[in-house]
Amino acid sequence: MTATQLLLLITIFFITSILSVITGSTSLITVPVMLQLSIEPRTALATNMLALTFMSIGGTLPFVGKKVIDISRLPIIIFLTLLGSIIGALLVLVVPSKSMPLIISIFIIAVAIFSISNRNAGIISTIESPSQIAEIGGYVATFVLGVYGGFFSGGYVTMLTAAYVKLFRMTFVQAIANTKFINIFSSLIATIIFFTQGIVDYKLGIILSITMFIGGIIGSRVVLRLSNIWLRRIFLTTVIALALKTLFDSVALV
Repeated sequence: MTATQLLLLITIFFITSILSVITGSTSLITVPVMLQLSIEPRTALATNMLALTFMSIGGTLPFVGKKVIDISRLPIIIFLTLLGSIIGALLVLVVPSKSMPLIISIFIIAVAIFSISNRNAGIISTIESPSQIAEIGGYVATFVLGVYGGFFSGGYVTMLTAAYVKLFRMTFVQAIANTKFINIFSSLIATIIFFTQGIVDYKLGIILSITMFIGGIIGSRVVLRLSNIWLRRIFLTTVIALALKTLFDSVALV
């Protein structure tokens, strides 16, 4: 990789990490860029996962002490995330990643439809507790999306944010804070598995990890300054754009 290509990669990862604290879907941008630079697919997924771990750590730090992370649900959520991510990471070793774009776009379009049809979801804080079915649904979504997150992660946080807004009745700020924290565990366990398989590019991974750690901190500070209404607008706009892009790319491959 040339110095120019490395600089391009650092720039894209930095900008993406700032924006994706709000929107998620980091890997839908970063992984394709890595593939365009002729990085082997599994190495791209594994190295990107390492950088995501540090972005999630950086993105979580500004939320600490702000009382927006749901401590009561954390033990179950972390366990389900770790279990799902282990399964997802192991799937990377046996399942071709080319089949994923169409599935990703379908899920993200569903997220966009949900966001449009639920105008007040995530904006108005409520003290009303979710129903038992919704609560269970939130945990099921955590596990299922954990599997997906361990496999690819593209759109993982986006879909999990929407699920927590709908099922756990969180505001966007709360959902962003919680999903960013949970993503530390999802990305970390997957990265450990990738390390054992020797498919992580260590040198590139360290550079991109530092880049995304800084971007994550900046992005979270932006989140704390914006209202839930603006977070919803940014989230929805990006989700629709990413869904259309991913759908277009998947159809082009057919």
